[in-house]
Amino acid sequence: MALRTPGGCHLLPPRIRVSPATLSPPPAQLPLFHKPNSNNLKLSNPIIATPRASMANDNSSPAFSASQSTARIGEVKRVTKETNVSVKINLDGKGITDSSTSVPFLDHMLDQLASHGLFDVHVRATGDIHIDDHHTNEDVALALGTALLQALGDRKGINRFGDFSASLDEALIHVSLDLSGRPHLSCDLHIPTERVGSYDTQLVEHFFQSLVNTSGMTLHIRQLAGKNSHHIIEATFKAFARALRQATEYDHRRAGTVPSSKGVLSRA
Repeated sequence: MALRTPGGCHLLPPRIRVSPATLSPPPAQLPLFHKPNSNNLKLSNPIIATPRASMANDNSSPAFSASQSTARIGEVKRVTKETNVSVKINLDGKGITDSSTSVPFLDHMLDQLASHGLFDVHVRATGDIHIDDHHTNEDVALALGTALLQALGDRKGINRFGDFSASLDEALIHVSLDLSGRPHLSCDLHIPTERVGSYDTQLVEHFFQSLVNTSGMTLHIRQLAGKNSHHIIEATFKAFARALRQATEYDHRRAGTVPSSKGVLSRA
């Protein structure tokens, strides 16, 4: 069919001439699903994966260079006339725990700290438990706080703050902490019984006070609900472990700087 242009001209459809050569089959090719011999393949420009932490970020700012390759481990030995305590903590661990303090309930709580904080915690303690558990409980916490202080170092690149609420059945505990270098404890627990097993429940607050004093931590503990003494204490250690995990983990946006407007976080 002819087409008419606005000027009145007629356009004829083009004629296509097909030659025999056009219809001849193409040269033989490999079948579509042919699998070549992989031994004969060689990448001319192989791609090597680069870890994300070693690359510049999307804003072309310097790559994060906090020394995460250096293990953050604190190890302390404390010997007095009352106790003999050794503590080792790895902040970048996998939740491995190995604690023996001769105070079974304290061992159970140290297990919570390791498991829920993903810290590797090794504690050995002997003490005058023939009197009571007070000195052993206190000195384990003092040594643990000192080991934590040692492991944190200059605290460059960490989140610094941690906040977590943990429940255990009817108990609900909120913990907020700041690795500020300034020791302070505010503890609002209402534990209804004097003992859990043989463990004096007054020692819970004393444990955290001792840990705060040597680690240089600001720590707030609030009981929001709870009736069972065991549940209240265990939820406290779980919430503390998770809050401490948050605070000690790296903030990649800080790129290895100290999380303080003063430029330093220390006990001094």
